[in-house]
Amino acid sequence: MEALVTPQLLQWARRRRSLRVEEAAEKINIHPDRLSKWEKGEGNPTFKQAKTLAEKLYVPFGYLFLPNPPTEDLPLPDFRTITSAQESLPSPDFLDVLRDTLRKQEWYREYQEGIGAEPLDFIGRFTQDENPVVVASNIRDTLNLDSDMREEANNWEQFLQEFIRRVEKAGVLVLRNGVVGNNTHRPLNVEEFRGFVISDSLAPIIFINGKDAKTAQIFTLAHELAHLWMGQSGVSNPNYFNRLVEPQNIAEKIANQVAAETLLPSSELISIWDNTRDITNNIDNLARIYRISKFVVLRRAFDNEKVSDDEYFNYYRDLLNERHVSTGSTGGNFYRSLVARNSSTFTHTILIACAEGKASRKEASSLLNVKVKSLPSIQREILGG
Repeated sequence: MEALVTPQLLQWARRRRSLRVEEAAEKINIHPDRLSKWEKGEGNPTFKQAKTLAEKLYVPFGYLFLPNPPTEDLPLPDFRTITSAQESLPSPDFLDVLRDTLRKQEWYREYQEGIGAEPLDFIGRFTQDENPVVVASNIRDTLNLDSDMREEANNWEQFLQEFIRRVEKAGVLVLRNGVVGNNTHRPLNVEEFRGFVISDSLAPIIFINGKDAKTAQIFTLAHELAHLWMGQSGVSNPNYFNRLVEPQNIAEKIANQVAAETLLPSSELISIWDNTRDITNNIDNLARIYRISKFVVLRRAFDNEKVSDDEYFNYYRDLLNERHVSTGSTGGNFYRSLVARNSSTFTHTILIACAEGKASRKEASSLLNVKVKSLPSIQREILGG
């Protein structure tokens, strides 16, 4: 029996998933020409094929019968710079991650209100008209981002973990995930977004795309903190080090400046930079000391007039050629990954609330994206006892 789907909706659902006709057809085991004809209104899939297609494209089955594609606006302001090569239509993976994070934030805010938590005074402390150096200095002081923190880290991952720990200690939830929930078959796309932030004095939350390079994740965390200090919520894809892709949004541009100054203050770069050494030695040295990418150091050096325009672009091309992207999950351990994906603070809070009867097992498992039957073992492993 044929399913009288709307051809336009088939195309919309496929494009929303960023799939070519050939890729979508392969998912339901049909010839690409057949799917192309369906999208043109030349024939229809069977109900079974339509249901499978909806499932594979992560779209409600009923959507395929709508007269027009539904409007799916982002629930947060969009700070991203979208290039002509990128799709402006949000993917279902991105939307699901956003909605999941908003659910967590809503629960945590109600919890904070229930225990009489005090508002965080650094949220919205500055406007975007403030000097980025002043904002960055306040971020470093508030979070105690010092030289000891950098020196004690053996690698970028350790530095990032300690950075996150200090951010959470200050009261900000940090979620770091490269997939939708715990579904490893739904990886997130770095080209679509690198992170987002929800500014709230009781329950601020930062999401970092874990598919990104570790050094890029460090910059994204600093970038989203800048938005919090300016009281801004939004979706970001910070690319501070590429001068050819400057942010179109002024808030995003300033957040980049604050993030860069937070990670590598201009005064310290000028002090450490050795004019008797070449660019490579200086950049390698600063990247090692400050646990940031060479790209960020290069841009900082340019902004502080330590390298010329030609030197910048020549070295930038060299870095692109040698780049080895160190991405990856938060580790092979399920429980460690669970904590990183849901924020250490949030995970412990919801598990304790469940143990004390202040949250149901169903609610806790749903918020952590795990099965109800898995919750007891998760509580034992993470809370102990």
